[in-house]
Amino acid sequence: MEPRDPNSQQHDPSDNPNDVVSGEGDDSSAETDLTLSASATPSETNPQTSPPKTTPEAPVSDSQDDSSDPIQEDEPPQNPNPTEPGPTEPGPPAKKRRRRKKFFTELNGNPSLNKNRRSEMAKDVDVEALIAISVGFPVDSLTEEEIEANVVSTIGGVEQANYIVVRNHILTRWRSNVSVWLTRDHSLESIRSEHKGLVDSAYHFLLHHGYINFGLAPAIKEAKLKSFDGIEKGNVVIVGAGLAGLVAARQLVFMGFKVVVLEGRARPGGRVRTKKINGDGVEAAADLGGSVLTGINGNPLGVLARQLELPLHKVRDICPLYLPDGKSVNSEIDSKVEVSFNKLLDRVCKLRHAMIEEVRSVDVPLGTALEAFRRVYNVAEDLEERMLLNWHLANLEYANASLMSNLSMAYWDQDDPYEMGGDHCFIPGGNETFVRALAEELPIFYERTVDSIRYGTDGVLVYAGGQEFRGDMVLCTVPLGVLKKGMIEFFPELPQRKRDAIQRLGFGLLNKVAMLFPYNFWGGDIDTFGHLTEDQSMRGEFFLFYSYSSVSGGPLLVALVAGDAAIKFEMMSPVESVRRVLDILRGIFHPKGITVPDPVQAVCTRWGKDQFTYGSYSYVAIGSSGDDYDILAESVGDGRVFFAGEATNKQYPATMHGAFLSGMREAANMLRVAKRRSLIPADKLNNVSEESDNLNKLFETPDLTFGSFSVLFDPRSNDLNSNSLLRVKFGGEKLDSGGLSLYGLIFRNQVIELSQVDGDGNRMRMLNHDFGVRLVGRKGLSGVGESVISHITLARSNQNGGIKDNAA
Repeated sequence: MEPRDPNSQQHDPSDNPNDVVSGEGDDSSAETDLTLSASATPSETNPQTSPPKTTPEAPVSDSQDDSSDPIQEDEPPQNPNPTEPGPTEPGPPAKKRRRRKKFFTELNGNPSLNKNRRSEMAKDVDVEALIAISVGFPVDSLTEEEIEANVVSTIGGVEQANYIVVRNHILTRWRSNVSVWLTRDHSLESIRSEHKGLVDSAYHFLLHHGYINFGLAPAIKEAKLKSFDGIEKGNVVIVGAGLAGLVAARQLVFMGFKVVVLEGRARPGGRVRTKKINGDGVEAAADLGGSVLTGINGNPLGVLARQLELPLHKVRDICPLYLPDGKSVNSEIDSKVEVSFNKLLDRVCKLRHAMIEEVRSVDVPLGTALEAFRRVYNVAEDLEERMLLNWHLANLEYANASLMSNLSMAYWDQDDPYEMGGDHCFIPGGNETFVRALAEELPIFYERTVDSIRYGTDGVLVYAGGQEFRGDMVLCTVPLGVLKKGMIEFFPELPQRKRDAIQRLGFGLLNKVAMLFPYNFWGGDIDTFGHLTEDQSMRGEFFLFYSYSSVSGGPLLVALVAGDAAIKFEMMSPVESVRRVLDILRGIFHPKGITVPDPVQAVCTRWGKDQFTYGSYSYVAIGSSGDDYDILAESVGDGRVFFAGEATNKQYPATMHGAFLSGMREAANMLRVAKRRSLIPADKLNNVSEESDNLNKLFETPDLTFGSFSVLFDPRSNDLNSNSLLRVKFGGEKLDSGGLSLYGLIFRNQVIELSQVDGDGNRMRMLNHDFGVRLVGRKGLSGVGESVISHITLARSNQNGGIKDNAA
């Protein structure tokens, strides 16, 4: 990821208010039991791509329809008149901090459009293409999701080109009015009749994958609370009520699934948390986790804001910087260092391209490479320049929630080409507005910390809070930090490929101090200001301040703690932390004759110590790459266990919208798997069911039972090294009747050793870690297992004079 400068901004190629979908910077941070909580906002923008130079014969008719016009958004409020006393000028000169250019890959540019030679219809097609680009669709090709969904019969060619135009048109029609449900018939109105098949294909793809008809408008919410076709698809257990889990739950209900959501906290939202703080007649809503919408063009959270009629506040791109003594940074030195910083990143970019081409396995810390180039080119040699450079590095560490020494030089900004465009914005009242609305009417079980997930070909069992929840599939949306800690046991164990990716990817830390003051003393004309320090190791300590007075309801100031300082911060008492922040603020404003009062309330975050996160958000660590995000997103257990969350989204990691989109993605994947299972011939399903019934009958009289474990010995031999069939049955209090049984082959001497261990948990650990046995469902048994079953069936048939039902 790249530095998300708080006051920088970049615009979509259309540079218009068309598809103003609010983007959001996700500062995943954690909460704490103190008066503290965290959050940071990596900002993102969209690749500078243009629509195709030419289009096929347009399937869109030239009938009059304003849905092809740019989507108009209300201009966000710029500067509400503050009622609190305070100066209009905080002191420093107006300095616009532009975001650095993209480095990671060459973005696909397209020939400029000769608009003078285009028809009005072609112009409409171009506008619609721009809107599709802002949402993340490629210019002239299909996404992997579309290919998997078989949206066209042949990849490439005229049919695909026409499909893309139709898809873009339908998408634009809904984006023109996101508060109404767009029907298939409405989508057909301005499409030529011969392309009706493409309309069906595009409409259902966009609907099922959550690109249209999603969100919180009354008409949308009502339609989403019931199945679109009335056909039950199965039961799904969702682990985690963060944005990914809540979005997936709503979409799955609409698709016809029965859903239950398990949440360890006593509230929904996960790393999105808004805390109301008040005192002495003032109050404010402080976002302690995800806070800024980073890029509103194409961002699904921007759609939610429009539906809820929330007046977005653009984060103004003026960020004055102050020296340790409180004086403003010299503007010429400031500009010089900023240019040098970007040149250093440029040189690192060129170096890493050469390294990747020569030796693909080579990777070094980004910090090491930058420092080497700094020394070679004699950058920032005097004290003030060095402090300025360290401020930019702290901002980079904030964007990635980690130290420069942890970031992969090769792939740290691999998500750059996908960033969403448009302004960065605050949501009035905090992002929990979204969370509360998304959680309404969902079956959420709070304070249910998931301990283990067991899965096989027959389904899944999720253990949480002393209860067992059974389903056909499970969606795990817990943060990467929880997976890294191994807080959830998976049986069978996750594939090595996924476990390796979990360990390779980084999960970093960002913290905050939110302070409510009796009045706004810093002024109302800026949203951010920064502070420099001489101590390089603490460059991220309170290096950036966000003013939320315009949107929080009160005079709220939030100080960010990034890099190494974020880790040390969690060892410091809240009282000491607030004192240090006040020392900085008084050092800046007292020389100007401005009194800095004590805050009426302050909250500090401790996301690293939060047992439900163990950090803030993901980053590409040394030795990792964007591919690891894709591996984390892969389902396991033949479509039984699915994964969502920001750390599963290669294009939009470390963002709230990345979590949101991952939930939609997995809902579509689960629907595809459910449809695939429904296509299995009935006779095959009956055979599987009959085989399971026959095996259950054999286990009605096992040779040995201990706890939830039952064993059938191979009747052909009494040798201690002969095979035995083990069954572990999971059952108990759950949503639906029936239990889950998993099987495995085990030697007879191992059975004896296992039976002497107390407790199913200890037995399971011995089975997995000592014996290396992986449990599977009935259909997953090997040929050896089937042979054992056949001989047991035959032997019992001979003993009992024939058990006709037990032919396996």
